[in-house]
Amino acid sequence: MANIKSMRGVVVGTKMSKTVVVAVEKQKHHPLYRKTYRIMVKYLAHDEKGECKLEDKVRIVETRPLSKLKRWRVTEILTRGEVPEVKPEEVI
Repeated sequence: MANIKSMRGVVVGTKMSKTVVVAVEKQKHHPLYRKTYRIMVKYLAHDEKGECKLEDKVRIVETRPLSKLKRWRVTEILTRGEVPEVKPEEVI
């Protein structure tokens, strides 16, 4: 059976149709200094129904190439994000 890669991340961009930008936080270990540090990697993921909103926590799985940069798809929304709706007049 094939080993399917999956990751959890946070939706940070929803400007494209059927595509979301998912930020995944990873921990790496420095080979010389033996220090653990965090990096943030952004992936383009396919969202067929357009259900994802900003700050949603989602699970993405690896899939065949769907476009030049899109190789992941959203399988489920784990938790919904709470982003307040702010009108431009309220910011000023």
